[in-house]
Amino acid sequence: MPLYEHVFLARQDISTQQVEGLQQTFRTLVEENGGTIGKTEYWGLKSLTYRIKKNRKAHYTLMDIDAPHEAVAEMERQMGLSTDVIRFLTIKVDEHEAGPSAMMRRSDRDDRGDRGDRGDRDGRRGPRRDRDSGPREDRDSSPRENREEPRAKASEESSE
Repeated sequence: MPLYEHVFLARQDISTQQVEGLQQTFRTLVEENGGTIGKTEYWGLKSLTYRIKKNRKAHYTLMDIDAPHEAVAEMERQMGLSTDVIRFLTIKVDEHEAGPSAMMRRSDRDDRGDRGDRGDRDGRRGPRRDRDSGPREDRDSSPRENREEPRAKASEESSE
């Protein structure tokens, strides 16, 4: 049977127990149609990059599925009808990943601290090369000269 990875996003205002109930509902649906679900991972309530159906956050869940296409199609149909599921994505894979998924590996998340201080840019230090702090010879100084001439004439007229 084909192998699938399936991720669904549930509304932010339902509880974790309700999300687990959704997982169990979809598990029984797949098993009734001749498939099996390997591991399931609850990734937690996470912020969305953009609003989806007026939700700013969602409960993320991953399921590894070993089932015929008809079982996955029926599960997706039921998810489309559910008001608690706001998005889902099913991908056919050659093999399931052993161990925890990339989202669950704690060590990968903490590797971002290698940058050092927050003030540096992507680990590089020093000023930006496109913004030199010194004077530039290629600037046109004519607008400044034009502004200073009327002041000089005005001060000469007032002193007379």
